[in-house]
Amino acid sequence: MSKPGQVGAVAPSSPHLAREIASVVPRTGSPVVVELGPGTGALSAAIANRLPAGGRHVAIELDSGMVEHLNRALPWLEVIQGDASHLGALLSAAGIDRVDAVVSGLPWSIFPAKLQHDILQQVGSVLTPGGAFTTFAYLHALGMSGARQFRRRLDVSFDEVITSRTVWRNMPPARTYVCRRPNLP
Repeated sequence: MSKPGQVGAVAPSSPHLAREIASVVPRTGSPVVVELGPGTGALSAAIANRLPAGGRHVAIELDSGMVEHLNRALPWLEVIQGDASHLGALLSAAGIDRVDAVVSGLPWSIFPAKLQHDILQQVGSVLTPGGAFTTFAYLHALGMSGARQFRRRLDVSFDEVITSRTVWRNMPPARTYVCRRPNLP
């Protein structure tokens, strides 16, 4: 409630939504998975449950209080404090040049157009050719101008965008977007 411009959730994501979002995490090999906006870590456990032993899970969180919470509550999670619009540089500093999946809990509908664009460009630039980006939108917010703008931006930014069924067992209900093959400039 104290940071409405940064935190768009009224409650942590449910395990049902978390499993749906984490479905893009590879189960084999040594994948690198990046989580944008982990907040309290509601999606992190679902990602960790899918990630094979050789995988790497990196979370990018802007808020220093959330970073401290994550470091205490989820010591196994590699947390980097920073802005997702600088994703490439943040990952490069951590020795990562490509990722297999980007999972986002960011509140896209409240972001200005330029920030949406900048983050999606960064996501597209770090994904491997077979990689996927996934995020979600609350059902009640789909009519908001920021949410409609974001959905259009996904179609421009990726060759494939798949919208899931509604996850009713979340507060509030949500849909996920799975995006593949970024359209880079």
